[in-house]
Amino acid sequence: MSAIEQLQAELAASTSRLVATAARLTADDVRAPSRLPGWTRGHVLTHVARNADGLVNLLTWARTGVVTPQYPTPESRAAEIEAGAVRPAGELLADVEQSAERFLRACEGMPFDAWSAMVTALRPPDHPAWYVLARRLREVEVHHVDLGAGYGWADWPQAYIRRELYDTMLSWPHGQGPVSTIVSREPRGDGEHVEVWRGLGHGPAVQGPPGALVAWLTGRSPGHGLTATALDPDGLTGTDHPDGSGRGDTLPSPPPWLVMPAPPNLPAEPPSAWPPVHD
Repeated sequence: MSAIEQLQAELAASTSRLVATAARLTADDVRAPSRLPGWTRGHVLTHVARNADGLVNLLTWARTGVVTPQYPTPESRAAEIEAGAVRPAGELLADVEQSAERFLRACEGMPFDAWSAMVTALRPPDHPAWYVLARRLREVEVHHVDLGAGYGWADWPQAYIRRELYDTMLSWPHGQGPVSTIVSREPRGDGEHVEVWRGLGHGPAVQGPPGALVAWLTGRSPGHGLTATALDPDGLTGTDHPDGSGRGDTLPSPPPWLVMPAPPNLPAEPPSAWPPVHD
């Protein structure tokens, strides 16, 4: 299975979960606040739908070679979300479903070579078209949590968590972050799988399960399940910071997330897997 097939399969399942949640929302539910400041659930659902259409534009660009921006302007994007947020629950659901179907059809119409074409989002860097699939999956998973309608970051699939952590660390502002080290600890089989990122900036080391790390790094959790520690010379262990509690409120705020739509220097040709599988 290639990365394209892998991402498409994950996206189909992710979209189905989002649609099932949206289908349960009542008229009052969609007017209620979401977890995003200033946005109702109607805003979130409209944003997810318009994101699908914007990413269709990028796939059209890749397929035809004709420059087709994701959105005409940032202002038009914001205006469409505001206008669409007040629609009835049934219309919001239909929009999410129909826009997802349009995105699916655009993917099905992509010649294989077109997945390597470079496209431009609202912010740099340019990225190959195959990464549009990863961006769409991110939008669906993160904003499903933002609805605040029963789906939380603890429900994120492990495949999504591993990819999001990998891509977030690829995009880290090295030397400028509020922590020096991030350590992911994940039980696997008879032991523990540990990944370490060093030289990130100045501050404590943050350690914990990958899902909790992603939730904190994306601003969807204050750091539940994580600990901040003062490093020993080996950079892996230390003393609790600074009150010994290991609570999320001892952690610094992570650096801004999604300042780039994609990690820099992605391979143009669709890889066999993303993140890459290392022996």
